[in-house]
Amino acid sequence: MINIKQIHEKLAEEIKLSKLSQSELARRLNISQSNISHYIKGDKMPSLDTFANICAILDLDANEILCKNSFIQ
Repeated sequence: MINIKQIHEKLAEEIKLSKLSQSELARRLNISQSNISHYIKGDKMPSLDTFANICAILDLDANEILCKNSFIQ
């Protein structure tokens, strides 16, 4: 089963690994830097549009972030 905590952890890890500053990622997403901070801390989840844009900007597979790869056989 998909666990929201796992999704937060994977998203936060990928944002940190990207080497983009929170400010730069926020600028590219056209959102506030505080939103990025909330995503990293696990206080909030991005909207689906924002999530899709984060994946595109960071060149991520959404299935990996959503822990779906463990269910694909």
